[in-house]
Amino acid sequence: MKRAGRGLRAAVLAVILVGFALPIAAGAGLTLAAALGHLPALGQAGPTLAPLRELIGLPGFGTSLALTLFTGIGSTLLALLAALGLLARFPAVLRMMPPLLATPHAALALGLAFLLAPSGWIARVIALPMGWQVPPPFATVNDAQGLALLFGLAVKEMPFLLLMLAAAQARLPMAQIMAAGRSLGYSAGAVWLKLVLPQLYPLVRLPVFITLAYALSVVDMAMILGPGQPPTLAVVLTRGFTDPDPAMILPASAGAVLLVLLIAAVIGVWWLAERGMARAGRRWIMRGGRGRRLNLALPAALGQGLLLAGVSALLLIAVWAFAFRWSFPDLWPEGLTLRGWMWGSWARPLVTTLVLALATTTLALVLAVAWLEGEDRGQMPRARWAEGLLLSPLLLPQIGFLFGLNGLFLQLGLQRLPAVFWAQMLFVFPYVLLALSDPWRSIDQRQIRAAAALGAGPGRRLFRVKLPLLAAPLLAAAALGIAVSTAQFLPTLFMGAGRVPTLATEAVALASGADRRAAAVSGLLLAGLPALAYALALGLPALMFRNRRAMRAG
Repeated sequence: MKRAGRGLRAAVLAVILVGFALPIAAGAGLTLAAALGHLPALGQAGPTLAPLRELIGLPGFGTSLALTLFTGIGSTLLALLAALGLLARFPAVLRMMPPLLATPHAALALGLAFLLAPSGWIARVIALPMGWQVPPPFATVNDAQGLALLFGLAVKEMPFLLLMLAAAQARLPMAQIMAAGRSLGYSAGAVWLKLVLPQLYPLVRLPVFITLAYALSVVDMAMILGPGQPPTLAVVLTRGFTDPDPAMILPASAGAVLLVLLIAAVIGVWWLAERGMARAGRRWIMRGGRGRRLNLALPAALGQGLLLAGVSALLLIAVWAFAFRWSFPDLWPEGLTLRGWMWGSWARPLVTTLVLALATTTLALVLAVAWLEGEDRGQMPRARWAEGLLLSPLLLPQIGFLFGLNGLFLQLGLQRLPAVFWAQMLFVFPYVLLALSDPWRSIDQRQIRAAAALGAGPGRRLFRVKLPLLAAPLLAAAALGIAVSTAQFLPTLFMGAGRVPTLATEAVALASGADRRAAAVSGLLLAGLPALAYALALGLPALMFRNRRAMRAG
């Protein structure tokens, strides 16, 4: 059995190398080659730095770079502070995080646009006492400073960081730490800042870096909430890759490489700043002081504001999707209608999104189960290097390798829909495997040995013991895979070339239009699919095992 397990594990590793690692490496290599001016399809042979010089010479390049740094670093800091404040003072809000976490970025950005726009709901509330009859004449969305994008990113990133912090805090002896600190006369805020935070932050460093890398390279939220002329660097590069003039591919590729280097540099500076903060913190702790006035009230209030904005954004999407007419400054539409839900423009994107989500999630689950089962049967340790390869698409900016990956797929003669499927798998499978790994390794091995003692072979132990025990984690991993697939905007845009419309691409396209109802319908469907998947993941185990609970009660 051990040999069969090693063979199964080797087969899965081969699939990962051929299907994941090599395409990403090839995509990054082709992007780097184009960045150095080597693109035979255009008759260009490098190496040359001309694409980089052309990129730097683009109008507004410096502003785009500054906006990228400001919104990326600022939103990560804001989200981290808010998450720390909420965890310290209002841990009960963790129950409200899954809906926001499951909502795709484009859907949440669309709802925030309805909330923050000059004719949005906040302006309508202010208009009543101020007597406004027309929206204010200044930009509150797509503003040149990038404040709306910074705020939107913080709203989206805060739930993820809060859940990561909560998971890390569960590994600490919180009761003992708080009791020891309070017994020495420290306030609760001082205990949290001086004793808990120094132990907690190192455990979430990787999630913070992932959040920072995403915020610096985000495209869909930047298109909906961010500045237009000039936009952030990632949007500039996306426009370059999709420009009708193919010569723009060269400076866009140079920009993609520059963005990768920029993210690496920012993470390095962040790490150095951590070291400086740690030294300053140690000196502060050694000076003593009970810190009776220390508290996290301001960060907690910030977290509550971000949470309220996120919930309001989701509610506004739902209202706009059924609004008949909603003139400014009315707080509620004049009536509700199903006109936007007539079987029409949203049908094909919905079907395509469902097909891609179900197909990628199913394959990801099969590969994850095969990976973990091969690990068990072969009695092999975790392959950290392979897990590192799988995490690379989550750490690298998507735009850094997707153009090259698209070129590779075109050379292979891959059709658009299979290419989108393959590209989405690069992101769905890592999340599904990460979600399933810990529950799988936590199975009580006594039940497996008991099944083996009763004569059950490896196959029966897998299908009759392990998988039923893991029904809830499997459904949760499937819900996560569906949510990840549904949210994929840039891989669908690049590989589909506009011919594979999904709810994510439609929501971004409609966000800049005048028909808010059509945009809201796409946004509500985009947010509703992951929500439905998570609801099923929570409800089906209770339904499946209701007989066992009835037997216990009896």
